[in-house]
Amino acid sequence: MSYRPVAASAQWARMLSRARRPIATTTIASQRIPRTTAVSRHVQCQYRSIGSTTANRATLATESATETSWAAPPAEEKRGPQTLTEKIVQDHSVGLPKGKTVRSGDYVQIQPWRCMSHDNTWPIAKKFLSLDVQSLKNPEQMVFILDHDVQNKSESNLKKYEMIEAFAKKHGVPFYGAGHGISHQVMIEELYAWPGKLCVGSDSHSTSYSALGAGGFSVVRTDAAGIWATGKSWFQVPPVAKVNLTGVLPPGVAGKDVIVALCGLFQSDVLNHAVEFSGSEETMASIPVDDRISISNMCTEWGALTGLFPVDRTLEKWLRYKATEAAMMPERTTSQRITHEKVDELYENPIKADPDAQYAKQLYLNLSTLSPYVSGPNSVKISTPLNELAPQNIKVNKAYIVSCTNSRASDIAAAAKVFKDAAKANDGKIPKVADGVKLYIAAASAREQEAAEDAGDWQALVEAGAIELPASCGPCIGLGTGLLEAGEVGISASNRNFKGRMGSREALCYLSSPEVVAASALSGTISGTDAFQAPENYAGVEYGYGTGAPETPETQLGNVLEQLESLIERVEASVGGEESAKSTTKILPGFPEKITGEIVFCDMDNLDTDNIYAGKYTYQDDITKETMAKVCMENYDPKFGDIAKPNDIIVSGFNFGCGSSREQAATALLAKEIPLVVSGSFGNIFSRNSVNNGLLGLEVPRLVERLRATFPEKIPTRRTGWTLTWDVANSTVQVQEGQGGDKWEEKVGEFPENLQEIIAKGGLEKWIMDQASKE
Repeated sequence: MSYRPVAASAQWARMLSRARRPIATTTIASQRIPRTTAVSRHVQCQYRSIGSTTANRATLATESATETSWAAPPAEEKRGPQTLTEKIVQDHSVGLPKGKTVRSGDYVQIQPWRCMSHDNTWPIAKKFLSLDVQSLKNPEQMVFILDHDVQNKSESNLKKYEMIEAFAKKHGVPFYGAGHGISHQVMIEELYAWPGKLCVGSDSHSTSYSALGAGGFSVVRTDAAGIWATGKSWFQVPPVAKVNLTGVLPPGVAGKDVIVALCGLFQSDVLNHAVEFSGSEETMASIPVDDRISISNMCTEWGALTGLFPVDRTLEKWLRYKATEAAMMPERTTSQRITHEKVDELYENPIKADPDAQYAKQLYLNLSTLSPYVSGPNSVKISTPLNELAPQNIKVNKAYIVSCTNSRASDIAAAAKVFKDAAKANDGKIPKVADGVKLYIAAASAREQEAAEDAGDWQALVEAGAIELPASCGPCIGLGTGLLEAGEVGISASNRNFKGRMGSREALCYLSSPEVVAASALSGTISGTDAFQAPENYAGVEYGYGTGAPETPETQLGNVLEQLESLIERVEASVGGEESAKSTTKILPGFPEKITGEIVFCDMDNLDTDNIYAGKYTYQDDITKETMAKVCMENYDPKFGDIAKPNDIIVSGFNFGCGSSREQAATALLAKEIPLVVSGSFGNIFSRNSVNNGLLGLEVPRLVERLRATFPEKIPTRRTGWTLTWDVANSTVQVQEGQGGDKWEEKVGEFPENLQEIIAKGGLEKWIMDQASKE
């Protein structure tokens, strides 16, 4: 039996998509305030854009209609057991051999369902135009959404926005102007992301789409230009980690607490993995879609490439609400992307992982034992239960309820409730934020702000003294009003607190749920509400490896073996077996056979893209190569530019290049004339940027450990006097530990010919041009 649109006079229907959980006679461990009935007044709401960034709100415009299908393509032949990730990738792969079952580790050519870009659309367009391709392969595959630098009212930025809009109009691409909302929220609320579809975006938080059961993966600018031109891109299917969730979220605990806790509890376990969340219907029903978006959004900070939630009944109810809302607003084109008929077809045979699918590893987290968590300072890998942090009375200068992570109407409602509850003890008057504290608020989209206004939540925060910002990105990426200054402490409901990310390198930044941000702004110190009550004899959060089911000797052994097998597979994939030890790698013309240089050691794990190339430069599209070289790594170490020299080999710790999708993290190192970066491991998105732009990277964990043993004193940038030679043909590295020091050699993975070809051509753009000339 399917649900159908209700009569247009039912005004509550327009608000259903904002509800944190479905309306029902019972709820499971409701951790949020119950929603009150609100009368919507945005009946005539249309798609929005602005011609100027002077206003915080958007003006009206219309959007071109885009018709989409909704069902996953049927498998043409029987496949072996697959994870949800493998199924989605296979459904969007082209040119597969007959009978091929896509597995983790496979290189495939993908044809994404959607490809989103934001303010970086114009740099992508310039790359596309340089390919000498006459038109976009499939304009309906693209979505352009302006959101990052909306507060920048300079002539050059406004001109760039105008050029992006004109390009979209010329090529028939769906376009959302500045002020409509943050790109990932728009992709979700307008249903460009769809369960079972491969939806990529030229932004690292495209993982958000996986909250809807979509394959939400990040691509980089050069990838996007290639998709514009060909409709396709290269992709390596990642290993898949299954996260088994048990129990239910307690009152006072939010989705943000789940992901903040996971980032600290399993710091490196899912690096460069796709994550699939699993749990009972009761467990998953306790995680509303808004909370799923927060979790999937921050999977990129966790180190994962996506964070897939199942296509389950909780999602179906949300989709039903969206279908009803779309049907009641015919002036919008959302109904061309979602209808009850489309939801019917989706759930006739919903895509899901096979019961016997093989995972690289399994983790578990008991939600019933979770409490509010806080991340930081200045690292998402440091997560602390609030009840341990609050007694430290950490003074707060600035608080933020912003970003695509946690600024939907439900988040704003949760924050407003803190002040509304405090008003009960203040003669009904909303109290002000603490002296010396500034609270900034920005909705995830104009529609979410309107919903918050309809409920009175937005006004409550403004009455408390909150400073309104546009429905866009801003301080969370270090742009616009409200940045942290030297010596200040901030707490934010956003997704990143890397040093210098939200302002000064000399500031401290914490992350938490909107409730904790609001409570901290009200009290002036990091604190929470009384919504969460720890049970008697509370012993902390339960988590570990495996399924989370009661342990037996057999399951304990199985968990150990699974972790060991995962480690062996990673080592074998990197180093190769006995056969590869005897073989040599074919070197293509134009690719170097050997690379030699002095090692400059940057001793830091999780050295992120903000450290390599600061956000304040990212959207300066006219910056010169010389300036890029000068500012390279300055947010990590201001002295780097004077210490590192051309042809040095940079060696850093583990997860180098984590963070955002900005390609300048790679091109700035190239501008500095660094030919090779070596680390214990790389962030996947940095690896893609490196290959696409011709920067070489190599993982040698042993070298990192040797350097740390030899140089125990932490110096940000150190000239070591060591030299490294990478013999590409023989897949080995030789290290000379200084004059008269030890000399050793280690086998490394082969550099595949398909990637050699891209780098030999000078990067993906030139490779595409070469391929196009042959057609």
